[in-house]
Amino acid sequence: MCKLRLVSAEPIARDRILESAYELFSTRGVRAVGIDEVIERAAVAKATLYRHFPSKDELVLAFLKQREVVWTHGWVEAEARKRGATPEEQLLAIFDLFDEWFHRADFEGCSFINVLLETANREHPVGRASAEHLENIRSVLRSLADEAGLRSSDEFARSFHILMKGSIVQAGEGDVDAGKRAKEMARDLIEKYR
Repeated sequence: MCKLRLVSAEPIARDRILESAYELFSTRGVRAVGIDEVIERAAVAKATLYRHFPSKDELVLAFLKQREVVWTHGWVEAEARKRGATPEEQLLAIFDLFDEWFHRADFEGCSFINVLLETANREHPVGRASAEHLENIRSVLRSLADEAGLRSSDEFARSFHILMKGSIVQAGEGDVDAGKRAKEMARDLIEKYR
């Protein structure tokens, strides 16, 4: 006799909620998107959302974790490593990626920066998480700097990250060539720490 297994729709509902929040938060920001909009987009009941994410802050924290998986590691780190033959080339490839990103019609900026600024409080759990995710980007940069044999990899990563964040903000102002300019400054920075 065949036993039927009941499959819960709960994990699927959680995935839909997170996917909907990801799309909305990354393109419009956290403050501009209400829970009701996430519920509507995910096609779930309010109780279902709150069963998985007891508060909007919990949903934002899950979004930030997902953004790190998708954006930081799945795109920036993976693509930079794929495009550059050496660690120095991989660092510079970040700005090639940014150049392509800045020219896209759906360029949305850096969610970690946006959420940190929207929260306006580094001590708030969401602000703290944003800062931690930004630190994780610097960790990727430190690793590449170490692999390249650059001096003072922590200091280098902080300076390189300023170029990254600055180019993202500049692109947000409408300067779609900010990645190209930042790449030239990054060459000089690499030379300084070589």
